[in-house]
Amino acid sequence: MTPPPLQSVLPEGVHPFPHRHLLGIAELKPWEITWLLDQAEGWIEVNRGLRKRDDRLAGLTLINAFFENSTRTLLSFEIAGKRLGADVVNMTVAASSVKKGETLLDTALTLNAMHPDIIVIRHGESGAVQLIAEKVDCPVLNAGDGRHEHPTQALLDALTIRRRKGRIEGLTVAICGDILHSRVARSNFQLLGSLGAKVRAVAPPTLVGADVDRLGVDVYTDMDAGLDGADVVMMLRLQRERMSGAYVPSTREYFHFYGLTAARLAAAKPDVLVMHPGPMNRGVEIDTAVADDIARSAISEQVEMGVAVRMACLDVLTRRSRGVPGW
Repeated sequence: MTPPPLQSVLPEGVHPFPHRHLLGIAELKPWEITWLLDQAEGWIEVNRGLRKRDDRLAGLTLINAFFENSTRTLLSFEIAGKRLGADVVNMTVAASSVKKGETLLDTALTLNAMHPDIIVIRHGESGAVQLIAEKVDCPVLNAGDGRHEHPTQALLDALTIRRRKGRIEGLTVAICGDILHSRVARSNFQLLGSLGAKVRAVAPPTLVGADVDRLGVDVYTDMDAGLDGADVVMMLRLQRERMSGAYVPSTREYFHFYGLTAARLAAAKPDVLVMHPGPMNRGVEIDTAVADDIARSAISEQVEMGVAVRMACLDVLTRRSRGVPGW
């Protein structure tokens, strides 16, 4: 696959990425998003090569502080940090003092006292990453906080779409499923809308969320109507661990009305791209035949793009401390 040409066009005199942290998509300008995607492009071929290591972060310490369980995101950040030459330390919730009653503020102060060069944080409460960022002396990268945001997931999704479709502007993207509990959906609504896509939120009425319409998306509660003419269909996991009530009658009924099947996908465009941030509940939100369709599914490619995007973000956020000219 030939990478698309670099697409970032910076306004004259504007710094490409003036932010100290990456806490969410909402704080980014369209050209900053596109510039980050262009930076990630450069790491894709490196990751596909025999020698994957680049030592520009040699001597720097990356702490992955995950207060919420993760497999893909944690592994992706660990690989990204190590391929850049950083010393990577993973702190998971099961081994943290939070389990012993330590406050989030005290945890932030403890992490800061160890003088890390960058901290990647995943937390179950919205706003927790922002709180820690205000208390530490190094850049902080949000790996997902509550129902708020998951910026690198949205960036990797955008990179996947851009490489497959050649553009984002003008595409119709249907994001389907558990919108209410999804930080992935919220970040994607903001990012894809910022880059000119027509974004739809497709979900049962109980899983839409009260503020979705304020994010500039079209809301559909009928799956077939929501998929009609879509260029990209992004399915979301049914997050039952975040549900305190009966949001759906049963997973079987949910799949019947909102599961992505080949028959239902026929309403979208013939060259529709199928995506899923993972982990997938096969037979709940997506049929196995659709998930494994090599012509349409970009699910494995999303994982690959995740490493490249996270390498780009770690590189960019540490440039100031590394004394890179212009930063």
